[in-house]
Amino acid sequence: MATKIYMDHAATTPVRKEVLEEILPFFTEYYGNASGIYSIAQESKKAMEKARAQVAAGIHAKPEEIYFTAGGSESDNMALRGVAEAMRQKGNHIITTKIEHHAILHTCEYLEKHGFSITYLDVDADGKVCLKDLEAAIRPETILISIMFANNEIGTVEPIAQIGKLARENGVVFHTDAVQAMGHVPIDVEEMQIDLLSISGHKLGAPKGIGALYIRKGVKVEPLIFGGAQEKKMRAGTENIPGIVGLGKAVELAVQELPETKKRLEAMRDRLIHGILDTIPYSKLNGHPVDRLPGNCNISFEFIEGESMLLLLDALGIAASSGSACTSGSLDPSHVLLAIGLPHEKAHGSLRLTLDMDNTEEEIDFVLEKLPVIIQRLRDMSPLYEAIQKQNS
Repeated sequence: MATKIYMDHAATTPVRKEVLEEILPFFTEYYGNASGIYSIAQESKKAMEKARAQVAAGIHAKPEEIYFTAGGSESDNMALRGVAEAMRQKGNHIITTKIEHHAILHTCEYLEKHGFSITYLDVDADGKVCLKDLEAAIRPETILISIMFANNEIGTVEPIAQIGKLARENGVVFHTDAVQAMGHVPIDVEEMQIDLLSISGHKLGAPKGIGALYIRKGVKVEPLIFGGAQEKKMRAGTENIPGIVGLGKAVELAVQELPETKKRLEAMRDRLIHGILDTIPYSKLNGHPVDRLPGNCNISFEFIEGESMLLLLDALGIAASSGSACTSGSLDPSHVLLAIGLPHEKAHGSLRLTLDMDNTEEEIDFVLEKLPVIIQRLRDMSPLYEAIQKQNS
């Protein structure tokens, strides 16, 4: 069955109609290389700088502090490796958390093999970083703190302003992966004292393959990609003008609509969460109950496997994701769910439903109608569930 209800917006989003309309001329009409000096090239250059200003305005930065990349993973790599290389003489210690995206965790693993020391902070049962733990982890040789703005799996929003303040007071560069947060919660890099911030276009209605890294003026970062002089020699390669134009427009729209969208999504999210928890026993909300992304619903169900649940949802035309092995290609459950203290069996039975402005109340109704039936069907095949039922009877 074709997907009728899409609730996996944390994985990717459709390109918005307004964004597509803005992009299309740059494939066939304004196709010049932005590095050229002739008029068609300058049209591309002008569009790129407009997008740079749009992205900067969305996070209260200066246009010259925005560097375009191929996406969130490249932005994360550029931030961590770039700062590590630039500040190697000052120190070799980096602080992050155990619930970061793999673009951060795998980059940290790489840096560990090249002489850097990494502290991986624990989080509490809601996925929150303890500021006292962070402060205690800072050492004289600490050069970088990288803590995500909001978690991609459980939706918990971290105390970014307090982290930024702590980093600034200790003279440590602060990077945040804001891939999930951008366009969904307010971001002000000045007020929050953020030094570097990663963005990905396809999480907010722009195309795949485009992202950005905010680098505060004065922060030293070594480039990863060498070749041409694009992006002030920070990121060589002919610029992806259609993608850049799309990212700029998507950020502009998301920020303009944020108050209304946030309110609407929070109401749908809470109705979805409470509807599931109230009708399905042995279920648990993952992530902070209040400080979470507006559209994120992550719930674990005991006595089932996530893969079977996703397949049955898909058969009904519902697209979702899970912390189960089937979604990651790994035999291990989600590292995020394990980090917040879930045992393996509960982590394997998790469901992430992520909403956006194209979801409707009728879709929430449909999921709330069908999900309890699916869970019960799977539990009826579980020896563990049968044992619990006999024990309770």
